[in-house]
Parts: sequence; structure tokens; C-alpha cells
Amino acid sequence: MKVKKYILTLFIVMLAFYPFTDGTKQQTAIATDEYAQLGISINKILQDERLDGATTGVSIRKANSGELIYAHFGETRLHPASNMKLLTGAAALETLGENYRFSTEVLSDGTVKAGMLSGDLYLKGKGDPTLLKQDFDIFAKDLAARGIKKINGNLIGDDTWYDDVRLSQDITWTDESYYYAAQVSALTASPNADYDAGTVIVEAHPNSIVGEPAKIKVLPETDLVNIINRSKTVPAGEVKDITIERQHGSNNIIIEGTVPAGGTVTREWIAIWEPSYYALDLFKTSLEEQGIKFVGKHKITLGKTPSDAQLLTFKNSMALKELFIPFMKLSNNGHAEVLAKEMGKVVYGEGSWEKGLQVIEENSEEMGLNMETIMIRDASGMSHVNLIPSNEVTNLLVAVQNEPWYNTFLSSLPVAGISDRFTGGTLRNRMKTEPTVGNVKAKTGTLTAVSALSGYATTKDGELLTFSVLINNDLAAVTPIEDQIATAIASYTKPK
Repeated sequence: MKVKKYILTLFIVMLAFYPFTDGTKQQTAIATDEYAQLGISINKILQDERLDGATTGVSIRKANSGELIYAHFGETRLHPASNMKLLTGAAALETLGENYRFSTEVLSDGTVKAGMLSGDLYLKGKGDPTLLKQDFDIFAKDLAARGIKKINGNLIGDDTWYDDVRLSQDITWTDESYYYAAQVSALTASPNADYDAGTVIVEAHPNSIVGEPAKIKVLPETDLVNIINRSKTVPAGEVKDITIERQHGSNNIIIEGTVPAGGTVTREWIAIWEPSYYALDLFKTSLEEQGIKFVGKHKITLGKTPSDAQLLTFKNSMALKELFIPFMKLSNNGHAEVLAKEMGKVVYGEGSWEKGLQVIEENSEEMGLNMETIMIRDASGMSHVNLIPSNEVTNLLVAVQNEPWYNTFLSSLPVAGISDRFTGGTLRNRMKTEPTVGNVKAKTGTLTAVSALSGYATTKDGELLTFSVLINNDLAAVTPIEDQIATAIASYTKPK
């Protein structure tokens, strides 16, 4: 009996290590003997025809030791999509700290006399992606409380905390109109508490009169954008086919297509061209709403704050550990790129992608990642040139557990099947049953022909494992395959 048991175990281990083939394709994988059955389960999942022609990297490690217990093309470099944010997030927590805050300042080089500020008013941004219209309202109220009623000078936005490169190098024209590829500036604003900095929300409401254009609403209201409305309201029941896009190189927002009468609202988050002027426009509106007027000839422009300018008011953002919730749960690309520039500014005195990515690379290497097999081109994962093996992703997930900020990192990951947006995040509608619901905590990633899921799952035995699934060159919906792999991990029980 012992001999038969030994032979059976050896056979299972060989199946886990040996190329698994269905006659049409070959998949190679390795697994340790203790997890051989898990390896066989995952190998079967990877035979899904939706992966035909795709490349899939899978890596699983013991969280407590980092031992690699399963790998399928684990050393193959693949595009990580938003799994890149795992590296960026770890670097930001290590470099900036959980309690780091961005700041925004209002300064002047003038003097106040009899309610008149004689001199220029400066709005100096230092990267805060969380500024809302209400924050500019508070700035204006603070100035009014100082007795300022008129300004004889210019309104100047200072965005020199970072360089003037607005988009990372691999962003395409087809993306840059939308929130997920918004321009990065040290001076910016967000439309709501998702904090998609540098964007406005454009809503197209059906008109009550058929044949008339849709009614357009921009949130927050700003004179910076120019609405070109070519839409048409059609009879109820007809097809809704409407697009909302910004014209390249301008803030012309073009609405085209049809909206059925009595139908639903169409809503898009549109990226602003030159968001520094967006923040300035909102601030000017807030000043006017507080009764503060500009007198004489004046300009609204960009410039650098003089070193002798006096601070009038300021705002510090929420702590980084709070910002990590919308950043990671909702996979906010803008936050990732701002964090990169901020790390470059703090470590090397230069708020650029070059220096920010250098910090991410250096931190990743310190975490034990093999940087000779990794290519980093941006901080968010938008680039199709980023490359990382799944084995290095799980390597990072093991390493961060030893850091004092690990709980912040872990808490920021989307949680499978939990409906609350700021808990479940991008996993709120996936893996909604046992044993994955509330168990799998992982970062999603999606690009054209790229899908990824990497994080943590606890087995039926109570063992915490880290995993990474990177799928490239897919032409079908492959997130169910990622979910099946995560479910196989969460369902796994070691043989007795």
C-alpha cells in the first residue's frame, strides 16, 4: 500500500511539473508536491479556449516564506496593466509615508489696504489631486475674512512644483480625452470625491422636446470648456448612440449622436487640456462668489511665485493612507502618476516621470525584485510597454508584509464580492460567493488585450498565499479565468 501511495503521489507531482497538453496547445507549469493537486486544477483552467493564442503567466507563493509553490510561465515578462500600481503603491508608502500630505497655497506679493489687495494673487499647487470646488470656496472665504474685497493685480497659477510634461510617454490620442489618461499637473482639481484630477463630468440629458439637442450639464461648472452640442433627442424607445469627447489640443467638448426621450443620462469624465487653468478658473469663480472682484487690467495666467510672497491661506490634503482607498480600490491612474512625480520631487528634487520612475525602480529592487527582468514606463500601468513577470509580482506581495505600512497597503486592495465601492472596489461584482467573497484581496488590471489579477487569498486550510495572474494578447473576456484560479486557491485543502 505504501508503494502504491508513493507511486500515486509521484504521478500527481509529475503531472503538475510536466507539460500539460490537450493536443492543440502546450502549457508548462511547475508545482511543489504539497500543492500538486492545486497545480493540476490550475493547469486544467488554463486549457480554456479563451486563452488560445494568449500568453498567461501565473505565480503562487506561500505568503509567510515566499516559497514558490506554483508557476506557469512565471518568468515570462508580460504587460501588467494596473497591477503596476502595486509597485507604485509600495514605493509611495515607503518613500513618502502613510501620513504624507499634499499642500496647496494661496500667496501674494502685494499689500492689503482698505479692502484692496494691490499686487498679484498666486495659487500654488504642490500636486494635490483631491482639490474640489468647495476647497477653492474655502480659500476665497479665508481671503474675505482678511478683509480683501478687491484685487488690483493678476491671478497667477503656479504649477512649477512638477515639470510641464502633462502625459506619460505611451499615452495615445484615443485615450487622452478621458479621465483614465488625464493630464498631470502640480495644480489641478477634481469634480467629485473619486478624485479624478484634471477632469470634468459631462452629462447629456434627454430633451423634453423630440428633435432638440440633449441638455448638457458640466460638473463643476467652468468657463474653461466649450460645449459643441451636435446631439439630437429621438423618440422614446429608439437606440441611444451618443459620444462625448474632447477635441485634441483644446477644451472643445463635442457631443454627437442620439438620446431617446425619457431615457437615461449619459455621463463621461472628460480630461481637461491644461488642468492648471481649470484650477484657476474654479478659484476665480469662488472669489467672485465671495464678492471679491478684480479691478483694472488683469490677467489669469501661469507663473512662478516670488520667493518673498506672503502666505495668505493653505490646505493640506488627506493623508496618503486615506488617499490609497480611491487610488487602489478604483484603480485611479492619475493618482499613480502624481505619486511618481511627487516621489521624484521629494527624493531627487525633480517632479518628473524620469525621477519618479527611478524611485519606483530603486524601491522595487530594495524589496527584492529582479529589476533586470522588469521594464517600467509609467506608474499607473497604462503603458503597453511596461513588462514584469508574474513571479516578480508575487515576490513583491510577499516582501511588503514585512513593512510597517503593510496594513494600509492590504486595506487598499479591492475585496472580492463586497458591494461597497470603497471596499470591494473593482472586485465588487466578482467572486461574490464562498470561498472567495471577502477572502480574495487583489489588484485588477485591464488594457486592450491585457488582463491581470494579483493579490492574496486564504486557502481552506487557513494558509495565506500570494498569487499573480497576467494574461496578454487575449481577444475574449478572460476575467472569469482569473476568478477561477483565485477560487481554486481559496478552495484548496492540502492532502493529509
